[in-house]
Amino acid sequence: FADGDGRHFLTLLEEVFQAAFDQPFDRAGLSQFLQRRAPAYDKNKDEHYNLISALHKSVRASDPDASLYWLARMLHGGENPLFIARRLVRMASEDIGLADPTALRVTIAARDAFEFLGSPEGELALAQATLHLACAPKSNAAYVAFKKAQALAAQTGSEPPPARFLNAPTSLMKEQGYGAGYVYDPDAPGGISGLSGFPDRMGPQDLYQPTENGAEARIVEKLEGWRALRREKL
Repeated sequence: FADGDGRHFLTLLEEVFQAAFDQPFDRAGLSQFLQRRAPAYDKNKDEHYNLISALHKSVRASDPDASLYWLARMLHGGENPLFIARRLVRMASEDIGLADPTALRVTIAARDAFEFLGSPEGELALAQATLHLACAPKSNAAYVAFKKAQALAAQTGSEPPPARFLNAPTSLMKEQGYGAGYVYDPDAPGGISGLSGFPDRMGPQDLYQPTENGAEARIVEKLEGWRALRREKL
């Protein structure tokens, strides 16, 4: 009954002693009583974090079966389904990203569906989203690129945008070079002007490194061409 957990066994023992029974009961009666108890799960302590970690890493490992199991364990233990929904949204961006751009929409839709339906019907939407994430191609390229961008922004926070990217609503701004040399990209060959959007003293930076996984593979070749064109313009 305690699933091998000594601490939980003591809790069960305490429940039995504290329970008020109208008549003696046998082993079958004890079993029926204990099976009505809540499972060994503490939403505020170690088990809360252990199980969500197991769910997240099972999704990351593309194991849909284990992912569903840990989802069910958490729901059976009384976890707030919206806490799980928030983590699923995080997984969609952190572990899947542009390898499957639909993953984020699916997880947001699952959250909305749960809020609309409630438990238990809405839990199926969380299960569906969990399966989608576990079976999706994986890429953390967006996550890694954003971390690089954050670090770079912290180091170069005083650098101004390139003047060509600035609007010039006044004659003084035009005299200062605002907007000079700007090319409207939709009018350029292929829709790409090759202008860099980084501060002039920094030059182009290759932060995003897409993988060959899933839909992200289609970005690789395009991005290589765009970056080559920007370097030609230097």
